[in-house]
Amino acid sequence: MSLELRRVSLRVGAETHIHPTDLVCEPGSFNVLLGTTLAGKTTLMKLMAGLERPTSGEVHFGGRDVTGVSVRNRNVSMVYQQFINYPNMSVYENIASPLKVARLPDDEIKRRVGTFAELLRLTPMLGRRPSELSGGQQQRTAMARALVKDADLVLLDEPLANLDFKLREELRDELPRLFANRDCIVVYATTEPVEALLFGGHTACLFEGRVVQFGPTGEVYRSPLDLTSAQVFSDPPINTAQVTKAGGDFRLADGGSFPVPAGHAGLADGAYTLGVRPHHVSPAPEGAQPVAIEGDVLVTELSGSESIIHFTFHERTWVSQAHGIHPFEVGTRQRLYADMSKALVFDGAGRRIAGQSTT
Repeated sequence: MSLELRRVSLRVGAETHIHPTDLVCEPGSFNVLLGTTLAGKTTLMKLMAGLERPTSGEVHFGGRDVTGVSVRNRNVSMVYQQFINYPNMSVYENIASPLKVARLPDDEIKRRVGTFAELLRLTPMLGRRPSELSGGQQQRTAMARALVKDADLVLLDEPLANLDFKLREELRDELPRLFANRDCIVVYATTEPVEALLFGGHTACLFEGRVVQFGPTGEVYRSPLDLTSAQVFSDPPINTAQVTKAGGDFRLADGGSFPVPAGHAGLADGAYTLGVRPHHVSPAPEGAQPVAIEGDVLVTELSGSESIIHFTFHERTWVSQAHGIHPFEVGTRQRLYADMSKALVFDGAGRRIAGQSTT
């Protein structure tokens, strides 16, 4: 059964929370809603679930108009960022609660709870209360309760956001396996582009209550329709610069130029916006067209595997995300290299101009 939003919108007073939206999630699909806080992800999920009724438009599920159908009369499960468990029930009873409401036989309840407790490594904790669990175990319990219901639509609203790094990594790896071969639609909301890339499936980029692009995750990332989609799908933020094409060169407004990448050689002369993802800016020449750039180092973030450097570039702040440790000192002027063969080019309206594919 597919989930289809047909020109769905939501207004509260004079404010528009969701602009008219068309979206189709196919049966058995994993779909990511990607956007910053307040982009509209939770509101869109509530419209999908029936927790909110749209101001206009229709929600269809399995070919049936369910716009006015209460969430209680839909086979939907939802897991929130703030995990919710019944404090006076054991882990077993928490997981089993939706099955008891559905009046399933005790043997079937026991079988299903056992299956998902094993899958989420909760079997040793089934007799405990939520207060006796770690945060990660409590979130696993909430997820097990949502999954055991065998819902047609599973909505996961930033379910890993409040967990520590190690637990997030574990559950990121587990989620695709949890839904493998299950005949349901999964919608997962996140602010993190890396999660969308890890999960694959399809991704909808949200910005200020609008779905600005939806499609296969890899395609949306490699070929954003416009600058807004590219910005939503970039963390650290995509680097941008205003350039003017003159003959075979891109010229910066305050001086400096470099050759137009081969993939955009046919562009007409004029003004454009250039976008370069941070991992295409590095301390050493890399890629097919490394262009030397200089800037003053503002911030450095060093980890065991990569260096993130924020620096000035022609009155803008740019970011380099490079493998390895590069201990640049704040306040020093440094030379870095941008691989312009991977640059994205946008016209005056912010629409991406197709060139060679980027990664």
